[in-house]
Amino acid sequence: MIHARAEGATKRYGSKLALDGVGLEVRRGELVGLLGPNGAGKSTLVTLLTGGRRPTAGRVELCGGDPRDPRNRRTLGVTPQETGLPASLRVGEVIDFVRSHFPDPLSRAELLDRFGLSDLVQRQTGGLSGGQKRRLAVALAFAGRPEIVFLDEPTTGLDVEARRDLWEAVRMFHAEGGTVVLTSHYLEEIEALAERVVVLADGRVLADDSVAAVRGLIKVSRVSITSPVQPTDFDLDGLVSFEQAGDRLHLLTPDADRMVRELIARDVPFRDLEVRPTSLEEAFLALTGSLTGKDL
Repeated sequence: MIHARAEGATKRYGSKLALDGVGLEVRRGELVGLLGPNGAGKSTLVTLLTGGRRPTAGRVELCGGDPRDPRNRRTLGVTPQETGLPASLRVGEVIDFVRSHFPDPLSRAELLDRFGLSDLVQRQTGGLSGGQKRRLAVALAFAGRPEIVFLDEPTTGLDVEARRDLWEAVRMFHAEGGTVVLTSHYLEEIEALAERVVVLADGRVLADDSVAAVRGLIKVSRVSITSPVQPTDFDLDGLVSFEQAGDRLHLLTPDADRMVRELIARDVPFRDLEVRPTSLEEAFLALTGSLTGKDL
């Protein structure tokens, strides 16, 4: 079953083209990560798929129909990038209010426990920190036992521990058969959670595949060495880019074996050699043209 679909989805805001003919299918039980820089079109796509706006051209579907039809939104949970919470209400009151809109909601206690909100139940939302408000906003997306959840930058403002707790809650929902569409600037988050990655830039889909496949698209490996020399001291064939932290060098290259042979042939002193595939971050930068400086 297709839980959400976009076919040739285009969205304009005046003269600005936010989405340019995007195609996407999200099947039941998938955990899909939407990855892209600011202005890539991630939030616009989520807004269309959840019924917040209509596309300028093309079509979108949610649970087999129009996302703006309430009948198709009954099994939907959403956490947008920005969520307004009534400042005078307590956390427990907000949760109870949202739960009251669903026929079989999660219990208040389960929501509080799953998202680490138990000690905040009597706090007014106006007195919460940004991270606490974000945890509450994410918890509300799961209140009605949804089948599909859209989480737009869900861990913004959270500390490391709270972020990992939220990851575990998302994993639990997914393990129970739930469908998740997650946008994030935290590349570690996409790698930790997503089975499938959709890379967006300038309103277009650049890649749609597994994490491993997205890395493989650019065929770049990371060769790390400890060396007192500067990469600019040598003309190394096949060097795409490099990073340096003290005497630790990270060389990006499409042919790791050739790079190691180059280092040896040019008598570059090094130790602690490590070769590994690119991270999703490196793949993302290359796909969006930031790594090579080329348009893709």
